[in-house]
Amino acid sequence: MRERRIYLLDPRRYRPEVIAVAFAKTSRSPEPFDVIAESLSEETASQFHEKWVVGYGHASVAEHAVLHIAFENISRLAAEAIEGVRLASFTEKSTRFQILDRESFYVPPEIAASPFQDAYRAVVERLFETYHAALEPVGRVVEAWFPRRPEESEKAYRTRLRIRAMDVCRYLLPTATLTNIGMTVNARALEHGLRKWLSHPLEEVREIARAVKAAALQEVPTLLKYAEPNAYLQTSTARLQKWAQALPEGPVPRDGVRLVSWDPDAEVRFIAACVYRFRAVSFEEALAWARGIRPEDRRGILEDALGGRSPFDIPVRELEHIVYTFDCLMDEGAYYDLKRHRMMTQTPQVLTTAYGYAIPRAIEEAGMGARYRAAVEAAMALWEAMRPAVGEAAAYVLPNAVYRRVLMTMNLREAYHLCRLRGGPNGHFAYRYIAMRIYEAIRAVHPTLAAYMGCEGYPSSGEIAAQFGGVAHQEEAHVVERS
Repeated sequence: MRERRIYLLDPRRYRPEVIAVAFAKTSRSPEPFDVIAESLSEETASQFHEKWVVGYGHASVAEHAVLHIAFENISRLAAEAIEGVRLASFTEKSTRFQILDRESFYVPPEIAASPFQDAYRAVVERLFETYHAALEPVGRVVEAWFPRRPEESEKAYRTRLRIRAMDVCRYLLPTATLTNIGMTVNARALEHGLRKWLSHPLEEVREIARAVKAAALQEVPTLLKYAEPNAYLQTSTARLQKWAQALPEGPVPRDGVRLVSWDPDAEVRFIAACVYRFRAVSFEEALAWARGIRPEDRRGILEDALGGRSPFDIPVRELEHIVYTFDCLMDEGAYYDLKRHRMMTQTPQVLTTAYGYAIPRAIEEAGMGARYRAAVEAAMALWEAMRPAVGEAAAYVLPNAVYRRVLMTMNLREAYHLCRLRGGPNGHFAYRYIAMRIYEAIRAVHPTLAAYMGCEGYPSSGEIAAQFGGVAHQEEAHVVERS
């Protein structure tokens, strides 16, 4: 009997393209992986990729070449495009833990070359000045709201208060705000990302893409060299925009979350999927059986499938057969956090002033309401003025306070994860509100399945809205009338 071997191919010893070839060759070579790797040079690895990955389209081989890419001082608007790569891992500079200085913003070339450059700088600087001016008075408000816990040290308490204050003041930060991102990605996913970024309407994103490609080619000289702008991505967007002009824009409901599509038979479908893998039956037969069993048997199957989990246990995969679609309205800051849930499908609308903006309750109680409104509305007015001249680049001036509509389709397993993670009391109140609205919507149509989501002890969406404000709850959006 042959000895089992489990080991690492050390990336400090082998280049990413060599590791990828070593794994690829195992399909036809009886040699161990480390022996194959030792037999390869960078040149022979490149020749292999040129022939099999590029020439014959065996793109899965490129998934074994992994890169760690650092992005520094890019705008949050560009970061939104970068983080759109689904099969990658990201860690980003947080506005909850770092106070941003007044120079932490980007001036895009589209605006720098326009007559709006000075106005843009003035409006963005005003947003940052208001952000800094709000930190201290908002801090006093949250200190009154959140007394020190008996077991909490003074240092921990001050840290908690600072986070709470920055959660409020971040509404003033524009999408031009600079951020840093760490990205871990395989070469196949990165090539797809590069094609999207190189085809993006924003010049900043295209510049970043060219810089990423140049840096990545130092490690994977073959797998990414053919990543170029994609005509399909560029032209399909323009064609769809033309069709969209025929869609009339009417009065818009400003409620934060609306469940617009779900399966009335979700419970039966889930039960059928759970038993399907254990018996030689068709799915139609499993569905018919699940529909016919007694209610107490249904409850028993649900308990055996979903009960007894710790907070760290991922529920069974069969939940992924249950799908929901939500039409959501949230501030840009909340979307920026929730966009990281890439297991779901998200279709965000372009940033606009059409839905108004959010005002957190702490801003009003801190006596900053008038100054906050003036700064946000100045940014929105400049967006209106710039957009005909600079197109999508006008969005750089819009702050996190602006509401944005997003279509979100997710399976129930992802909903379990999203609602439990984002609905908890330690998170930002804006995305907590969205998570709890999603949970409450699922509970309304599928109460038995929702009972296992682990959110029943969290404050409700109504309680979050009442405590913090700043969410699209029952027509709370502040709308600026267009002239």
